[in-house]
Amino acid sequence: MKVVQELVSYFDRRGKLSRRQLRDLLDKNYVATDAPATMHGLCEKIGVIYYFRVTGVTEGQLWGTDIYSGDSTIGAAAVHQGLLKSGETKLLRVAVVDPPDSFPGTTRNGVTSTEYGRYQYAWQLSVV
Repeated sequence: MKVVQELVSYFDRRGKLSRRQLRDLLDKNYVATDAPATMHGLCEKIGVIYYFRVTGVTEGQLWGTDIYSGDSTIGAAAVHQGLLKSGETKLLRVAVVDPPDSFPGTTRNGVTSTEYGRYQYAWQLSVV
């Protein structure tokens, strides 16, 4: 599945897939998999994009705001960012990004993220 996701990500980043084509692949479960708890072990290459079925949670480790540390809980970040409600599941895009100098902490949508300094891995969420 990872190889398929990398291939789709490659074409998505280059604008070679329309939103409708990407959505069709995701809706048919050809690309998306259930999200892992964190991105630990998946953030080594900046620019990689993953498509996951994410379920919102209000508990879990969370560092950052809009850009999260590699070991932050994906479901908690989705609720924190306002993309999901607790218990709700949607297809989301997770992009591995350059880590910022620090990860600011905030409280949003009933979820509190903690401030953290430099960390070598980072990612951000968006809707598909």
